[in-house]
Amino acid sequence: MTMFAYIAVDSKGSSFKGTVEQPDRTSVINAITKQNLRPISIKEVTVKDAGSSIGNILGGNKVKADQLVMFTRQLAAMVGAGVPLLRALTALAEHITESPVLQKILRGVIQDVEGGSALGDALAKYPNAFNDIYVNMVRAGEAAGILDDILNRLALQQEKNTAMRKRIKSAMMYPMVLMVITTLAFFGLMIFIVPQIGKIIKDLGGADAKMPAITEFMLGVSGFMVSYWYIVAGGMAALIYGFFTYIRTPKGRYQFHFILLKTPIIKSLITKVAVGYFTRTFSALIEAGVSVLEALDVTSRAVGNAIFEQALVEAEAEVKVGKSLSSVIESKDIFPPIVPQMLLVGEETGQTASVLIKVADFYEEEVDRSIEGLGAIVEPIMIVIMGGMVGLVAASVMLPIAGLSQTIK
Repeated sequence: MTMFAYIAVDSKGSSFKGTVEQPDRTSVINAITKQNLRPISIKEVTVKDAGSSIGNILGGNKVKADQLVMFTRQLAAMVGAGVPLLRALTALAEHITESPVLQKILRGVIQDVEGGSALGDALAKYPNAFNDIYVNMVRAGEAAGILDDILNRLALQQEKNTAMRKRIKSAMMYPMVLMVITTLAFFGLMIFIVPQIGKIIKDLGGADAKMPAITEFMLGVSGFMVSYWYIVAGGMAALIYGFFTYIRTPKGRYQFHFILLKTPIIKSLITKVAVGYFTRTFSALIEAGVSVLEALDVTSRAVGNAIFEQALVEAEAEVKVGKSLSSVIESKDIFPPIVPQMLLVGEETGQTASVLIKVADFYEEEVDRSIEGLGAIVEPIMIVIMGGMVGLVAASVMLPIAGLSQTIK
């Protein structure tokens, strides 16, 4: 494929500039003409990586959530104003200069749409940027002729999900910083401080001085860390690498999420986050006209927790044989009672989407409260851990000093 820069005008004389990938100038003219434009100038240009394949694009960086939200809102506004889809995509591809990855993706999408593909099918080729939820909602919007409305809903949902992720990351940042500081302080004390204190104590008490067991233990640990620091560092690196590698496997991910759901302090928060994702995503898909079975399939992959994912996959199988979704969800003990109750109300009134949106709003507010409560719990726990670590070192130092004082007396 060759990259061409073009200038074209519409029936009103308005000028448009853009770039397009086509095999030759004739194909460029045909593509521009399909957009109800008349080409004025077409020039071949050289752009680095202009001909990237889908595989290369997928291997690149992901599109940032904020950029995707802005693109979705702008496309919704242009489509809602009556701008032809190809012209809207071309204009956006030209002006999204702050996201080269999204620009490359849009060029590929434009090429597919020019070739006759539906927008949803074209977006489906780039799962790193447009997930299953996005693609299925766009397909539903195209089928129903309400693409602009669906895109606005998508943008709103993305903003809600991004805001929740940011709140969770913000809440986890403080405990992580405290944990890092605690670990660094422990290694600093054991490598630099304890050996010096041990040397002073041995100088005062003599080589045959008998020290308390806790002091001997701390000096032994400190000596090992100083002498075999490369083993300690390598072991910790291997442990961390092995842990993250294992939880990326299906079995490891499931076991890790199972343990998290059994952890008293964070169980409630994880449940509320998963239920919030499920209800908002499922309601958006249902409201867009996606079938219940397909919505369950897509939502199960977007909920972010392996335990909830398996529960939704099982629910899909049970709904397929004729059971109501509310009764199936009620049989899964991981969902709070309010979820099947509200689903039942939605099924009886035919307003499942609007009912679940209220549930999603409720649980997103609950997530905020849980995050605040989690911070209030984690902070004293980390302070106790740091205090215990310092107290252990202090005891290992003060006990032999007290013993030496008694010997001198």
